[in-house]
Amino acid sequence: MNRVPYLSARLQGFGTTVFAEMSALAVATGSVNLGQGFPDYPGPAEVLDVARAAIGTDADQYPPGPGRPELRAAIAAHVQRFRGLAYDPADEILVTAGATEALTAALLALLDPGDEVVLFEPMYDCYAAGIAMAGGVARPVPLRPPADGAGPWTFDPDELRAATTPRAKILLLNTPHNPTGKVFTDEELRLLAELAAAHGLLVLTDEVYEHLVFSGAQHRSIAALPGMRERTLVVSSAGKTFNVTGWKVGWIYGPAPLVSAVRTAKQFLTYVNAGPFQPAITAGLAMDDDYFASIARDLEYRRDVLVKGLTDAGLPVISPEATYFATVDVRPVQPDGDGLAFCRSLPGRAGVVAVPTVVFYDPGHAHLGSHLVRFAFCKRDEVLAEAVERLAGMGRPGG
Repeated sequence: MNRVPYLSARLQGFGTTVFAEMSALAVATGSVNLGQGFPDYPGPAEVLDVARAAIGTDADQYPPGPGRPELRAAIAAHVQRFRGLAYDPADEILVTAGATEALTAALLALLDPGDEVVLFEPMYDCYAAGIAMAGGVARPVPLRPPADGAGPWTFDPDELRAATTPRAKILLLNTPHNPTGKVFTDEELRLLAELAAAHGLLVLTDEVYEHLVFSGAQHRSIAALPGMRERTLVVSSAGKTFNVTGWKVGWIYGPAPLVSAVRTAKQFLTYVNAGPFQPAITAGLAMDDDYFASIARDLEYRRDVLVKGLTDAGLPVISPEATYFATVDVRPVQPDGDGLAFCRSLPGRAGVVAVPTVVFYDPGHAHLGSHLVRFAFCKRDEVLAEAVERLAGMGRPGG
């Protein structure tokens, strides 16, 4: 690995991401960009209109450090409604600059140098960077795709136990899971809860895709399991639920002592954020159940459109149970199984951009994901239709 000048040792290896490379390829080649996971259609008017009205008022100024009281109250009510859990808005809920800040602040607050974090891979790329910035050590456990492409991703409980050493302090969970689209089952959550209790682990769970779950799957928070509330911090955000990823309104909730620790770190990161957007998210969280059901149905339709297009193009799909993403095995059209090479050539072959899943793995386990590629389907109908048409014309190698 080439060393980046001036960059601290703990952040070596966290340079320019593949997302930047693929986005640049999309622009240079005029390709349909199914790489980055953000929607290209607006959120609900009930949310957007509140934000427009708040701009130019005192909401433009610093909100309270933990977040506006009415937003924290709305988060508490939302969690009670959908998860059946009660949290005190005054000291058990903290508003953050997106879920990424919540996760990073939690890792900075809770880890001492050398502490270990048990987590699953492939993993959202900010996890490893946040652990490194805190001086911690990542102990990844592989999720493995179904052998025949049908069914859920799974993990080996023995590998999980082996990764949980006496230095382990945090279990970092992501469900619904990015990039695989896996929703952890009740049985799996119980196993994780038992492990956390047996080893005295804190649990940090990223649930930003909590409302984007498809037919046949059901999201449950590990915090709802017996004995888990007192050791669990839950992270979510508005970006995925209301199609406002650029607003960066997230939150973290849990027992007051844990939230207080996270707030200590968070206050020296952004301090506060998203003043005029906080009233808008307050309104959004109070929307009726039909809205939250409709966003899942809409995204499931988009998933099915892309999955059919990928399958017709000769790319076997591991169809996701949730999230924005579908994973494909490129070996039928890339005989050497090199997903990164496939992604670099795909703009020229089909005018479409995707992201190689290998970038979501620890370097020591890269071989497990080298043949996999992630496509995002959170795009407008006409964009997905164009991508599917282009993929259909890709043909086999040399075609």
